[in-house]
Amino acid sequence: MIKLVASDLDGTLLQGGAQKLTPRAVELIHELTQKGIHFVAASGRQYDNLRRLFDEIKDEISYIAENGSICVHQGTVISRTTIADDLAARIIAEIKRQAHFEIVLSREDSCFIENHDLAFVNHIVNVMKNTTQIVEDVSKVEGPILKIAVCNMKDGVHIIDKYLKYLQDMFGDEIKVVTSGNLWIDFIAPGSNKGTALQDLMSLFNIKPEECMAFGDQYNDVEMLQLAGTSYAMSNAAPGIAYYSTYVTDSVEEVLEDLAAEPDF
Repeated sequence: MIKLVASDLDGTLLQGGAQKLTPRAVELIHELTQKGIHFVAASGRQYDNLRRLFDEIKDEISYIAENGSICVHQGTVISRTTIADDLAARIIAEIKRQAHFEIVLSREDSCFIENHDLAFVNHIVNVMKNTTQIVEDVSKVEGPILKIAVCNMKDGVHIIDKYLKYLQDMFGDEIKVVTSGNLWIDFIAPGSNKGTALQDLMSLFNIKPEECMAFGDQYNDVEMLQLAGTSYAMSNAAPGIAYYSTYVTDSVEEVLEDLAAEPDF
């Protein structure tokens, strides 16, 4: 019997660049929580952003934010992992050598960006609606830092793939470097990922892996998909993600429909 559902957002529960949940998704998640099934929003997004996305049911669910660097249940931080200041400084300095990449520096209270690319600033502030501070130089922002993200909105997925390999070769021994959507590369705090955060919640709720269901589409979802007894890769997921999953689906909502329809025992 499934007792917990964890889902990635962008490219998974949110399809086609959507920035809000469908009314049916909200209704289904509410139905599941009323049946006693825990729902976890598991994303690379910041906690504040997730709370806004799930506004109608924000206090009914749990949150894995910043790719697992922070995990929150009913307003209480269950786990938190940060990037060492010296490592963060070296990563930022390296990225700044490449003029065509933008940086998002995530702290628990806000994310920090520079004002170089108007389209990028608009995306973070007005499209994603992050809690954001615009600064002259992100390298001057004081920690603790939860996550560093790199974006290229102009040149697309091909340059991101090449840069990912470069960054993995340079920093992969010290920190996990993964894609998080087609235009993003994320540096995840050492020792944390969506899987470790999900395990913290499963321990809190006394839930076994076979009682857990997870959905994802990118390499920042792999550990979560591997941990859950039942897992779904999206049909449009990054190459190879299906390998880590039990099933493939076109729609999270369709799977949740079936789960909500199952009788209570």
